[in-house]
Amino acid sequence: MIILKTPTFTKQIKKLHVNQKKDLDQAIMAVVTNPNIGDLKKGDLNGIQVYKFNMVKQLTLLAYEFQKKEQQLILLSLGSHENFYRDLKK
Repeated sequence: MIILKTPTFTKQIKKLHVNQKKDLDQAIMAVVTNPNIGDLKKGDLNGIQVYKFNMVKQLTLLAYEFQKKEQQLILLSLGSHENFYRDLKK
């Protein structure tokens, strides 16, 4: 499976501490093993899935898009729930 990162996701990763990156790596591995683990969104965010996990005891959302034909996992965004979906629409 090919894993791609958007520039937005790359910027968000750079701001994380080492212990946060470990939790993120575990979440990404969970998505890679089961791409349908996230909630499928509707409307403006059609086709995007969001996986909720705890990063250092704080609920964090990971937005991704899985393309079955190409076997690609595109990591779109990462963050807390506050303004997450509004920023994802942009």
